[in-house]
Amino acid sequence: MDGEAIGLTAAGIGRDETDEARLATLFDAHHQRLYRLARRLSASTDEARDLVQETFLRVANRPGGIPRNVESEEAWLVRVLVNVARNEWRKQKGRRRLEQRHLHEVTVAPPSRPDVATVAHDTVWHAMRQLPPRRRAALILHELEGATVPRIAQFLGVSPITVRWHLAQGRRDLARIIDPGRKKS
Repeated sequence: MDGEAIGLTAAGIGRDETDEARLATLFDAHHQRLYRLARRLSASTDEARDLVQETFLRVANRPGGIPRNVESEEAWLVRVLVNVARNEWRKQKGRRRLEQRHLHEVTVAPPSRPDVATVAHDTVWHAMRQLPPRRRAALILHELEGATVPRIAQFLGVSPITVRWHLAQGRRDLARIIDPGRKKS
């Protein structure tokens, strides 16, 4: 999918030429970066594509809300993406609660010789899914994407001190979730 396809979609819902061109330009400039972030926020490539698609659908429905300066565009788009992901996490959490209440747990026998890297990866992502959405996003942006604290603050619309708090608390939470026997520090 490219900006032209987004422009055609937007044209079908009554956008003027400038909104259409602006949306196409935004998509072309930022969709790869947003996809990489979405991929790290989601469990699969399909979920990541859905997050990016939903982000741009929200943008297409409110083109007047797009910041006019280039520095703010990416931060605004990341914030929209994170909010879309947070909404999805809330839905999934509700589904899991419902499943736990109404369905019996199905146990799957672990493979006889699991790959250590796969086990570590699964353990970390299981722990990450238990973190609050904003804390999870801050950790992913900082630890995996290499974003700076001020940049994360801009992306999430919070102060740098709040980002630092989320990072410190997130690391403690991950350590506690991964190793429940560990003493609090």
